[in-house]
Amino acid sequence: MEVICPYCGLNAELVDSKTIYGTSYGMVWLCQPCQAWVGVHKGDRDSKPLGTLANAEVRKARQLAHAAFDPFWQELVEKGAKKWNARKQLYDRLSAELGLDASECHIAQFDDRRCRSVVTVCARWKKAATEAAAQVSDSS
Repeated sequence: MEVICPYCGLNAELVDSKTIYGTSYGMVWLCQPCQAWVGVHKGDRDSKPLGTLANAEVRKARQLAHAAFDPFWQELVEKGAKKWNARKQLYDRLSAELGLDASECHIAQFDDRRCRSVVTVCARWKKAATEAAAQVSDSS
């Protein structure tokens, strides 16, 4: 498999994540000059990347997007939903909000601009949920 760095156009290398983190968490595709990387599913013989290579700026944006997005599907899991179903349901909702095909909607594929959109959408969801909860408590 060939993974091309979107920043410099060079081929990324498949390396152990120990190269980056000092501890092995599995394999990653790494563009050394750009310090851009993306993980690989554990045990994936094809070493298919989990998303797109991300430099420091995009990694930070993805972390913020996950911090905004993940609590929504985690709440569904706490209420008894299966993790995969909860994540799919929320990603489907997010894809509709962002005007994306569901197959294109995953934070691991997003650039920093789209990650900021995720944070904005999730803030709107949180505000709507807070307002709905307030209405329920007011009517009790």
